Amino acid sequence: MQISQFLSKTTSSQRTKRRFFSLFLLVTLLILGGSGQVFARGNDATAVYVMNNDATANAVLVFERAADGTLSEAGSYLTGGVGTGGGLGSQGAVALSDNGRYLFTVNAGSNEISVFAADGTTLHLTDTVPSGGERPISLTVHGRILYVLNAGGSGNITGFFVRGNGRLSPIHNATQHLSNNGVGDAPGPAQVSFTPDGRQLVVTEKGSNLILTYAVSRSGQAGAATITASEGITPFGFDFTPGGIIVSEAFGGAADASAASSYNFSHGTLQVVSSSVATTQTAACWVIVTPDGKYAYTTNTGSSSVTGLKVSPNGSIELLDANGRTGETGDGTSPIDAIISSDGATLYVLSGGASIVTAFHIAADGSLTNLGHVSVPVGSVGITAN
Repeated sequence: MQISQFLSKTTSSQRTKRRFFSLFLLVTLLILGGSGQVFARGNDATAVYVMNNDATANAVLVFERAADGTLSEAGSYLTGGVGTGGGLGSQGAVALSDNGRYLFTVNAGSNEISVFAADGTTLHLTDTVPSGGERPISLTVHGRILYVLNAGGSGNITGFFVRGNGRLSPIHNATQHLSNNGVGDAPGPAQVSFTPDGRQLVVTEKGSNLILTYAVSRSGQAGAATITASEGITPFGFDFTPGGIIVSEAFGGAADASAASSYNFSHGTLQVVSSSVATTQTAACWVIVTPDGKYAYTTNTGSSSVTGLKVSPNGSIELLDANGRTGETGDGTSPIDAIISSDGATLYVLSGGASIVTAFHIAADGSLTNLGHVSVPVGSVGITAN
């Protein structure tokens, strides 16, 4: 072989390798960033996120989770909007995307939604947009679709696309009324959430004692509501079991009168499984289910306690403890929102009366062990974790 031929073949081989490497790099960047947006994930820390709901400068507070579930402060990030400075009476004011790359918050004081790129304990604000209504209090994400529950005025739910760069754009014809059909004041909505398969949205209404379900099309548009009467008074928070849903019932805050009901989904409608299982506690409002679907917990604002529920494979529920007090947050703490870490090991409870977040270790039998707490600003609402 001539030297010139050898050099020519070598150069050609090198060019081929460079082309292959460039193509590999491009594909990798597209996969990591989505829509050409690169997002470096260099922070592997697990975190808990709480919204301070400040009426002048809303912000997300970040806490790093240690291996044992305890928390330490890791930063604070402005949302670009404002809160209300007080309770929102809702579940789901803060939410993470399915892949944990984005964090979403409501700004109830400025009628906006904010989006952060989330890299463990580090956040980067990517967008703040109008919520499509007044006083947004709860939001939910499935894939690239986000819905927000607006509780002000006549109330509504409104849908958005989540773009690959972390920005939101409204979905055409994706606003739907609550049970009042857009007439008069909103009927005290408390939470909106996608079902795990993303095919339906569920909304609870405290004022009307109704549960609404909305079918969601492939294009992200919610249809008209299907309405189910709640088994108990003041349906509030809810979370999903493998085949259905558990809903807390605050019973108007009457002493020791709270309960929880479970339902299964059948052809898009709710079928009762367990009706108003008494917690013997006061103002059961927030509900969270363990990732394996075996246990659920309600936070009881009026009795400063956490009630554990055992969830059977058929969706029925029963108390873990006869007195309904599986965990204690402390006298006068008034627990509100709650979340369970993605590994199912730790329950985190935000208490509005004491402005603290308490960590509980979840044992294999569903029992809880208090791991201590960290402080948050007065008026903080909403909590989520990765």
